[in-house]
Amino acid sequence: MTAFPDAGPAAGTYPDFAGLLRREGRLAGTSWGLFPDPDRGTPSFITPDAVLDARNCIRTGAVFGLDYPADAFDPGMSLKRGAPRHTIYSSHPAHRDDYLDGYYLQGTTQIDGLRHRRADDVGFYNGTPDDRVGEGTPDLGIQEWADRPIVGRGVLVDLDGYRRAQDAPIDHASGEPLGLDLIQAAASVQGVELKPGDILMLHTGWCEWFLGLSPERKQELRAARRATGVAQSEEFVAWAWDHQFAVLAADTFAFECLPVVPGSPFLESAPNDHGMMHQQLLAKLGMPLGELWRLGPLSRHMEATGHRDAFLSIKPLNITGATGSPANATALT
Repeated sequence: MTAFPDAGPAAGTYPDFAGLLRREGRLAGTSWGLFPDPDRGTPSFITPDAVLDARNCIRTGAVFGLDYPADAFDPGMSLKRGAPRHTIYSSHPAHRDDYLDGYYLQGTTQIDGLRHRRADDVGFYNGTPDDRVGEGTPDLGIQEWADRPIVGRGVLVDLDGYRRAQDAPIDHASGEPLGLDLIQAAASVQGVELKPGDILMLHTGWCEWFLGLSPERKQELRAARRATGVAQSEEFVAWAWDHQFAVLAADTFAFECLPVVPGSPFLESAPNDHGMMHQQLLAKLGMPLGELWRLGPLSRHMEATGHRDAFLSIKPLNITGATGSPANATALT
């Protein structure tokens, strides 16, 4: 159930971010009603031609799974999500079956669905009523991207490699905010060409750094709520929309930095998220976020080959109404 199913322009044409801001009332700054499939969001930027063109990214035949194990982040940064308990049982000597208890769908490598965040000021994506976001309802559910997986061209910007080349490694211990200027500079130096419909991956090295820490140090960082990520800014949101990215993903806990940068422009519009960009990207633009992605091996392969793109598939679990899911992301290079 969506409030603005017919408010969009002709198929394939979209206003720039400045144009979004000029939309009236609750539509201002949103993509509500612009896409032909209301619950799909910015993966709609990936056209059939873009999928076919993505085949050209397969050059070496190498395949990379971009998911960490379900119990990798134990302890992790989340205050509530724990590792699942895996049980194997048998009904007779020739049989084995298994199940998981306590399986948080966003406890490890994940993709955030559009019902993961409600905008404090205007509500869920496309004006979806609050009472339509719960167990048993399909609106904005992750099954939209499971029924029709997100498949296209993935591009990787290696922020970790760029900063190491400058002899100034990213300061993960302090939870360094990573600004748009850094992303743009790294992309330019690495020759990353950005196209509409791209799945943008940012490699920071945070996951590998965090997983190498002692359990005690991980718990300290969790208590401090401090993690590397993209710095909150209106400029980043506008840049992501104007490039028509289908998905934003990173090897960090929340994609964006924690805590938010001082003076975040979203402190007033997103008080329940303490000024994070999640509401802007998910609830207003319909742009999925990938978090805790396993990008180290893929990044090192791309550095060796000199190619920064891949044919990428994202296939969430087909759970009606889920707010997020393991990404089940696979890159072919």
